Amino acid sequence: MKDIIIAIDGFSACGKSTLAKALAKKLNYRYIDTGAMYRAVTLYFIEQNIDYTQTNQVEKALANIEISFQNINQQNTTFLNGENVESKIRQMYVSEQVSPVATISAVRRAMVQQQQAMGKDKAIVMDGRDIGTVVFPDAELKIFLTADPQVRAERRHLEYLDKNEHVDMQVILDNLNERDRIDSSRADSPLTQAEDARVLDNSNMTPTEQMDIVLDWVEQVQTASNTV
Repeated sequence: MKDIIIAIDGFSACGKSTLAKALAKKLNYRYIDTGAMYRAVTLYFIEQNIDYTQTNQVEKALANIEISFQNINQQNTTFLNGENVESKIRQMYVSEQVSPVATISAVRRAMVQQQQAMGKDKAIVMDGRDIGTVVFPDAELKIFLTADPQVRAERRHLEYLDKNEHVDMQVILDNLNERDRIDSSRADSPLTQAEDARVLDNSNMTPTEQMDIVLDWVEQVQTASNTV
């Protein structure tokens, strides 16, 4: 079958990364977590005391940021300038800052450039908020993932509990709602559904049910591509 680019967009805590990772493994494709890239930039800004409201500071900092991914113990792991930051970037203090950082045009341009370079050979699954609209507008398969906000908050709460982190459910829900607002209303590359995206509401789906639907879509697209 012809290699394709699969773009998965959607709201926070819809399970984009979980789906993308599993799908990439099934297809033997590379997986790129763009959300992790923005989190890594945010972490760098926090640790280096970068005032992200100051354009000159942001642009200077971006020149010193190198993000890469490695597969460690079957887990996609994020590296920032050679340091494993996978655990750090998932902390709430990063989550609270990532959306404002991701609205900065210079940050988005820098990350999109890296993302497009990663996808030049196709055979890639990439998830984020503007993959099908900005990063890969010509992706063969675009999926827009959504779920009820309360369901999303409960899922994120379980993720924290699995890491022995206790975060109040209302704090999580408020954070998700605020991120949705910022992501959907930002001037540069807002979260929007691509016109040709296939919408998948997984509020009441099991991971297996979701995967079956997506694999069927992949097959449809690959078959169509092979006939062109």
